[in-house]
Amino acid sequence: MTLTTPPRPLDVEALFPGLAAHRATATRLHPRAGRPTARDSHVGGPLLWPADEPWPVCDEPHRHGGPLLAVAQLYARDVPDLAAGPDGCDLLQVLWCPFDLHGPTGHGMHVRLRWRPSAEVREVLAPQPAPARVGFDGYLPNPCVLHPEQVTEYPYIESLTGELGERVEEWEDAQEEAAYEAECEQGYEVECEDGHGAGGGPPPALPSYQCDLSVAPGWKAGGHAAWNVTGPGSTDCPGCGRGMRLLLTVDSYEWRSDTESWRPLPTAAGADADRPTGVAVANFGKLNIFACPHDPAHPHRFSLQ
Repeated sequence: MTLTTPPRPLDVEALFPGLAAHRATATRLHPRAGRPTARDSHVGGPLLWPADEPWPVCDEPHRHGGPLLAVAQLYARDVPDLAAGPDGCDLLQVLWCPFDLHGPTGHGMHVRLRWRPSAEVREVLAPQPAPARVGFDGYLPNPCVLHPEQVTEYPYIESLTGELGERVEEWEDAQEEAAYEAECEQGYEVECEDGHGAGGGPPPALPSYQCDLSVAPGWKAGGHAAWNVTGPGSTDCPGCGRGMRLLLTVDSYEWRSDTESWRPLPTAAGADADRPTGVAVANFGKLNIFACPHDPAHPHRFSLQ
């Protein structure tokens, strides 16, 4: 299967040439139900875990301690925008505790990443440990194979600064105002300044920088981070203090109603087509994982959005 993101509704660099300096590529992973093996990039399948290596367990002090749950693994050969691992490692593995009982609030996630050189794994651990129970079904991913696709992205709107940021914000506000006026003219279900607002069909779709032209939704490697909950946060490396880059985004949805233009083709059918992995994090939001590009062995940073 080949999944393709539709072309963007307009050429954003033609509108704002300054964005060219901030252009980045990301690899949308497009997970879809399948039967992945330990030799595949996947979500929710068996990991390429050496038979002689202990399986990681949750060491947080809560009564549900046990083996971590395998979430995903990515081979560099399959994902063009996967950042380099330490010491030439080509395989990234993601695990987490399936309970929200961590950190200072007692409601945080416990995520663990493991880089390894895949060629050194001869015998794979089987069967692989799994938690006896999970605290929330959204932590248990459906087995999915991946259909990686490289796309172009631009920074989250609040990450843009200076004159460029001001111009994009002004254009975004104008688009919202035009959409509002179009709704009023069509008599769409909205109360306008003249008091009218009943009946009518859906309003025309007007491109939005934030929803249509900047950050792709869904699971992805690389690219720009979305900061829709907290606003742009610090991504300084805890090991060296230098700026980190987005390594991986784990998203509860492949697309949402406001990011419908990113819905890949062919269009999936079914009530849960936009949630093939079944994963739900951060109140059905996303988990951004950052890595240090100067030394991939430095600790990662995490942000729930």
